[in-house]
Amino acid sequence: MESEGDGLHSTALLSGDVVIGHGSTVEAFCILGAGSGSLGQLVIGTGAHIRSHSVIYLGSEIGQGFQTGHGVLLRESNTIGDAVSVGSHTVVEHHVRIGSGVRLHSNVFVPEYSVLEDECWIGPNVVFTNARYPRSSRTKELLRGPLIGRSAKIGANVTILPGITVGSDALVGAGSVVTRDVDPGIIVAGNPARPLRRVDEVEDYAILLNISNT
Repeated sequence: MESEGDGLHSTALLSGDVVIGHGSTVEAFCILGAGSGSLGQLVIGTGAHIRSHSVIYLGSEIGQGFQTGHGVLLRESNTIGDAVSVGSHTVVEHHVRIGSGVRLHSNVFVPEYSVLEDECWIGPNVVFTNARYPRSSRTKELLRGPLIGRSAKIGANVTILPGITVGSDALVGAGSVVTRDVDPGIIVAGNPARPLRRVDEVEDYAILLNISNT
């Protein structure tokens, strides 16, 4: 166990092979390194801020500038890039890949085998799913999380079904249920979600896209 953090609260528990980078803060009643030692090392980069009552399992690699809200649960075997923010009471299951610059708001559920590419934005109370036929004889064999493309934006209270791809720069309207793949740069909304128009037809987003393409 190794901690280079500058702000490890006395009630925080580090268990197993845990490395935390310089300039990090771990608040009260956090558990870093939960789970069996067989999961391997937990590495958290420099400048992290882990807020109270969060639990992070062994066996993940997390980049620089990582932040959590309160009461976050992060399971094992995950890869997380730099400057990622995970909101209060969000749950990230195991074998998830999260790119750099990703923002997950509060009460998000991310199941196994999900992929969130760089700079995507996930609103509060979003639920991803990964079991097409729950409790079937082959449920675990067929688990497949969604793929959220680079800079895609998922509105509040959205549900995304297993194996769905949301393309880069796409926008999913609040409260939608996404049952089919979403093409890059398209706005969808509704239950089931249906295409409405292109993101670049919205002035504010067009400005952002023009900046990112220069």
